[in-house]
Amino acid sequence: MIPQTTRKFIDSLIDYYISEAASYKQMVRTYSAEVEDVDANAFGIIVGCIYSGFLQAYQNQKETPLLEDTQEFAQMIKVRAAQIKRGILDAKI
Repeated sequence: MIPQTTRKFIDSLIDYYISEAASYKQMVRTYSAEVEDVDANAFGIIVGCIYSGFLQAYQNQKETPLLEDTQEFAQMIKVRAAQIKRGILDAKI
């Protein structure tokens, strides 16, 4: 089970990346000739950044996430995926 402090940290990361969605969408647009779906790529980058923060939180505690922790993380993303997508779709760039 993900510790409560780490859950709060992940939620704050999700909030942060939603608020910065325009930056990530703009970054993807710089290589849009190489990708077919700018919004999907921005979503992938954002989720990857959040996942990196999740792993870093465990590394800072000198721990390794268990399979159950990774599954719980995936569920957290699934629950908030619509918000992340909305942030990307609404991003003004």
